[in-house]
Amino acid sequence: MVTATVSTHTVPLNTGASIPLVALGTWQANDEDTYNAVLTAIKAGYRHIDTAHVYKNEAAVGRAVRDCGVPRGELFVTTKLWCTNHRIAGEALKGSIERLGLEYVDLYLMHWPVPMLKDPADPDTFFVMKPDGSVNNDPDWDFIKTWELLQELPATGLTKAVGVSNFSITNLTKLLEAPTTKVVPAANQVELHPLLPQTRLVEFCQSKGIVVEAYSPLGSSGSPLLKNESLLKIAGELGIPPATLAISWAVWRKTVVLPKSVSASRIESNIKVVELTDAQGEAITAIGAERPVRHVAADRDWGVPVFNDEDDLSMKRK
Repeated sequence: MVTATVSTHTVPLNTGASIPLVALGTWQANDEDTYNAVLTAIKAGYRHIDTAHVYKNEAAVGRAVRDCGVPRGELFVTTKLWCTNHRIAGEALKGSIERLGLEYVDLYLMHWPVPMLKDPADPDTFFVMKPDGSVNNDPDWDFIKTWELLQELPATGLTKAVGVSNFSITNLTKLLEAPTTKVVPAANQVELHPLLPQTRLVEFCQSKGIVVEAYSPLGSSGSPLLKNESLLKIAGELGIPPATLAISWAVWRKTVVLPKSVSASRIESNIKVVELTDAQGEAITAIGAERPVRHVAADRDWGVPVFNDEDDLSMKRK
């Protein structure tokens, strides 16, 4: 039996800054729950909080960061550019900063490589739909142009670093090879867990100096991950819960891991990890290697290739 301890692990970004490996995710949490969760997390030892414009809780995150009593310089805050703001990335970042009530964020991510048109009648609408029910994508814009804008934002002082989210190897390669790309993304936040190890993507990113961040690290709501027999066997041998094992595996891979919870007890337990041997880590990676399962597959509805690598095309999707 091993004892899980509060993670203080960090990895360097390509900017030279350090990013804490265990972060609190805030997706699908309302303002009150978000505020309390962030305060609980920081008290428990978290130093990295992840939010996004589309989560509609940036204000609550910022309020908790201001109220927590920990100096801002000791915390790492991430937020994200929403799809309808690809043409106005700088203005969108200013909006996030205002909602957060902070002077800067540490990392600003392009949430999806999918530019969408705004609703002229309601610019704050996140999804503008066509009459046929499909998303109204922006036909005259692409993520290469968005990155041209994003890579200039650290010079404004409003963000320390910029990165991407939900980028495949195919799309990352297009971005990195674009003649207008002057800055390599600091991070790529993707769905990642033992049932979706995405080893090729992780290795590709790390070879380019791009830190990989894992959202839905416990497999999303209703996922069979925590009941997986192979995961339970290893967790049982170590005497730890399967969730602790899944989070520890992400840390072993040197990927940022973003467990989301509004339960105080789960928030406190999710930051506690154990040191895995390479054999244990590789055994967990093997669980989903042959039959990976993706839970977040928004590109099916958005009409823009997102998960378009060769192994993505044959992958099972929930």
